[in-house]
Amino acid sequence: MEDIGKRLKAVRKQVGISQRELAKRAGVTNSTISMIEKNSVSPSISSLKKVLSGLPMSLLEFFNTEDFETADVPVVYKKEDFREVAGDEGIRWGLIGKFFPDRQLTFMVENYTTGSDTGDEAYSHEGEEAGYVVSGKIELLVDDQTYVLESGEGYYFESKRPHRFRNPFDEPCQVVSATTASNL
Repeated sequence: MEDIGKRLKAVRKQVGISQRELAKRAGVTNSTISMIEKNSVSPSISSLKKVLSGLPMSLLEFFNTEDFETADVPVVYKKEDFREVAGDEGIRWGLIGKFFPDRQLTFMVENYTTGSDTGDEAYSHEGEEAGYVVSGKIELLVDDQTYVLESGEGYYFESKRPHRFRNPFDEPCQVVSATTASNL
């Protein structure tokens, strides 16, 4: 896993803003930014998304260190071509179409291990999202409503509604999902 603190500091400096300014833009405390950059804390996926909203930058752009400008843009992506992002919470995302310039859609294969969770706090962003449970079960919280989706079921909602995903079940879960506004 890449050094999140070091990467955040580098990206923040590249954008040319202070820790205080990033904290203000993201709606978090200055000490939160400082602790992440020093690797004193390991942010949840939802917390990191919130911090990155102050740049603005997607989670996938944050973890991407490749030069997309010089890459050929393929039409077909094999499994080994997926851009993988792994979270500390037992979640792995595989992005399909990582070299597509100025993406308007994030299309992913998501894997949730038993007990995985996108974070204690629900998060929101612009756009819409939809998904289909390929295997296992997933718990989806949207606003104050909890839904349990099983294999063969799907979801679709406006991403500005606070939401989070978790797998409190005894088996792993795989979801194929898409979001507009390319938030990952």
